[in-house]
Parts: sequence; C-alpha cells; structure tokens
Amino acid sequence: MIQSTDIREWRTHDVVDAGGHKIGTLEAVYVDTSTDEPAMATVQVGLPTRRHLVFVPLNGAVVGPGYVKVDYERSLVKKCPSLGTDDVLPAEDEAAVFAHYGLPYQPGANGERQLARR
Repeated sequence: MIQSTDIREWRTHDVVDAGGHKIGTLEAVYVDTSTDEPAMATVQVGLPTRRHLVFVPLNGAVVGPGYVKVDYERSLVKKCPSLGTDDVLPAEDEAAVFAHYGLPYQPGANGERQLARR
C-alpha cells in the first residue's frame, strides 16, 4: 500500500510505465474522497511549449527514489483526456478519466466528486 503521508514528496518525480519508459513528470496526487487514499496522479506531458496534464491511476504503483512506476503503458496514459497545466478537471469530466482506464466511477451519494487533489 502506498503511504498517503508521503504523497507531497512525489511532486516532480518522473512517472514511468511498467517497462521503465518515462511518461512525464508528476504534477499532483488525487485521493479517493471515500477512502482518502491516493487514487490518481496528474502527469505533465508534452513539449516545453505545449505541456498538458493527463491522469493516471495509482493502483499498483511503486514509488522509488525519484520515480513513480505505474501499471499502465505510456501510450495509454498519453491518450487519456487531458487538461491545461493551470486547469482543474471539471466535475462532469471526471467519469471520462475513469472510463478511459476501464475503472468503475463512484461519485458520492450526493453527487460529490470521487477525486480530490492533495
């Protein structure tokens, strides 16, 4: 299990896929609002003049010195719905991120978001 107390230290770490291929740089960690456990991360990808953020699930992730290794291939992560580096994921787009990875989406009983940035 990933220790959620350490997640702030992950910023700027490289995010790599299972084969060790660099996907991008970790920008932020999002926790599941029902468990407060790390659920997804935003990864900064793209060229210096055209950077954007994509989400990647953290289930099965391994944290090492200077990197976070995820269980998803680089090509899949880079095709995830993206947002600008200064943008926030709109609540209505949250389900599309989960669907991209084939994961179930469970908003709160009153429609609360499933993800919260930490």
